Amino acid sequence: MDARFDYADTPVAAKVAKYVVSASKAVHDSTLPAATQELVALRVSQINGCAVCVDQHTKDAAHAGESSVRLNLVATWREAKVFTEAERAALELAEQGTRIADAAGGVTDEVWANAVKHYDQEQLGALVSTIALMNTWNRLNVITRQPAGDYTPGQWG
Repeated sequence: MDARFDYADTPVAAKVAKYVVSASKAVHDSTLPAATQELVALRVSQINGCAVCVDQHTKDAAHAGESSVRLNLVATWREAKVFTEAERAALELAEQGTRIADAAGGVTDEVWANAVKHYDQEQLGALVSTIALMNTWNRLNVITRQPAGDYTPGQWG
């Protein structure tokens, strides 16, 4: 599959991508655990069907030491025993935050309260930002049909 569009070929798209990368770096540098960031990025990308992001975040997480068992079970995290309560709270927030249109009310108070039990304000800001940024990346990549499979860990910094 060939991409429909190259972000670097259009000044506006290149500028937008640059700003989204910058925002992503701010989250990456936050106190939200790196494993949580990758698990959330992977789950959001699975929901949105973004193959290039699933490829990237699976490989980056594995390269950082994440186990194949946990990576393989992200899609079925509710039934898996390998995630902490904090990670479960983050994954639930990610799912509801990604499926806003499906939920007809967005994120429930119960899901938000559960996330607040496990993360401080900075981490919550990073978690919400991770969810929003991954939804942005997923949409940019799915719309333009960015191909997956050739990503190498750390390729994008």
